[in-house]
Amino acid sequence: MAMATSSAYPPPPPFYRLYKDFEQDPSSAPEPPPPIEGSYQLFGATYTTDVVLPSLEDQGVRQLYPKGPDIDFKKELRTLNRELQLHILELADILVERPSQYARRVEDISLIFKNLHHLLNSLRPHQARATLIHLLESQIQRRKQAIEDIKQRREEAQRLLGESLVIIEGSQQQVMTPM
Repeated sequence: MAMATSSAYPPPPPFYRLYKDFEQDPSSAPEPPPPIEGSYQLFGATYTTDVVLPSLEDQGVRQLYPKGPDIDFKKELRTLNRELQLHILELADILVERPSQYARRVEDISLIFKNLHHLLNSLRPHQARATLIHLLESQIQRRKQAIEDIKQRREEAQRLLGESLVIIEGSQQQVMTPM
């Protein structure tokens, strides 16, 4: 009776051989493929490399806040939040008084949530910029602090070397003078 052998993992793909001389000659490795531009398919879904937030109309959703580039995000988010609170209270009333008519309120609440979500997503680039600025400022601050620490330690080392030099010169003077 022959015993079948199997491995836990399949062997590596054959292109690993292209990198066998990489340690001795880094230029021997093939160039990476160029970045994908446009649309591509992944697991049966089509994606695009464009970083554009689709509008609510493109998604088939009615927009509840004004259109245009000059949107006051803070005001619109507050308005939508108040409207959401009102619709949730109305949903609670309808569930108590007329439970069969709740579907319309749930759709309204869903529409408000989609609009809130879209407004928040349109703020993501601003958030990313602000986060990056904060990160860079904190890195600059840490580096300035490290430079100050190095300067202090250098001054302390110079002081200790000066003191050591004085002690060494003093001990050499004592050795040279006869008693």
